[in-house]
Amino acid sequence: MRIAIVREIKNNEFRVAITPAGVHDLVSHGHEVIVEHDAGLGSSIPDEAYASAGARISATAAETWSAAQLLLKVKEPLESEYGYFREGLVLFTFLHLAAEPQLTRALITSGMTAIAYETVQSADGSLPLLAPMSEVAGRLAPIVGANTMLKPNGGPGLLVPGVPGTHPAVVTVIGAGVAGSNATGVAVGLGAEVTVLDTNIARLRELDAVYAGRIKTIASNSFEVQKAVIASDLVIGAVLVPGARAPKLVSNETVSRMRPGSVLVDIAVDQGGCFADSHATTHANPTFTVHGSLFYCVANMPGAVPHTSTYALTNATLPYVRAIASRGWRSALAGDAALAAGLNVHAGAVTNNAVADAHGLAGVPLVSILHSL
Repeated sequence: MRIAIVREIKNNEFRVAITPAGVHDLVSHGHEVIVEHDAGLGSSIPDEAYASAGARISATAAETWSAAQLLLKVKEPLESEYGYFREGLVLFTFLHLAAEPQLTRALITSGMTAIAYETVQSADGSLPLLAPMSEVAGRLAPIVGANTMLKPNGGPGLLVPGVPGTHPAVVTVIGAGVAGSNATGVAVGLGAEVTVLDTNIARLRELDAVYAGRIKTIASNSFEVQKAVIASDLVIGAVLVPGARAPKLVSNETVSRMRPGSVLVDIAVDQGGCFADSHATTHANPTFTVHGSLFYCVANMPGAVPHTSTYALTNATLPYVRAIASRGWRSALAGDAALAAGLNVHAGAVTNNAVADAHGLAGVPLVSILHSL
């Protein structure tokens, strides 16, 4: 199969969808790999490294898209890339379609097949391709939050760990999944006073055991979320409903009662955000102000650490890419229920119910797609 990797064009997105080791693996299995010129440069991977691993370097995005049978990306295609869509092309990338009506319509109209990293879901409910980027975003969240709290950046001038004789920052993490758990670990390591909220009591019990009482764990409901947020210097939103829009858990009115200069970091902004006032920002212009509080809502947080993120992502995606390339997408999905859950759009039909519901569309049963001729 011809597998193509394009250079990402989203604002300050420096990740790339594959490493040279991944190229070598696919080439050794008999596949042709095409990598767009300078696609890996932002991740400190030069064209020469890909060429040495067996890839062909293409000169332009148009050439790369047109050569692909299977096209790998990191982030969702932008409007300038919609013209490359075509029937028969298989796209494998993060899509976040519940929050992307225009992209959803473009994929439907094109007739192509779109498989989303973020909805590949194992039987135990885990999200193996989203997990590494959730780990990165979770660990970044307290760091960017601490930076935003510096006075020159518009914050209150609060040092997260404090110093002897002063109070540390109060940090609330909403959600105790992969991103929230990683955010908790870094926030604790920075010396913050940390509270974690989640509806899953078993998960809170696990975190309590890990930190031996070092953190507060609270069963999440609207009353407790409001109470914790108002008392916080930094709030990290890490709530996820696979494939669906994130629930809005922090209202505008609640933000109005927070301390001036408090910071809210919304990891869930790719799925619409879990704060009422969230909207996607960029690394070039990461924050905006609501009622005197700073919102950090960068939609591609892991893009700030592309070297780490690229290798972590390839580690997770490569087995699935290999399966699709070797068996064909339909056979690969039919043989792997986790990968099958990643199918979002095929031949003008939406196969993911959460995406269909988000846009008021009629979903098509996945089984009818996988077993059709």
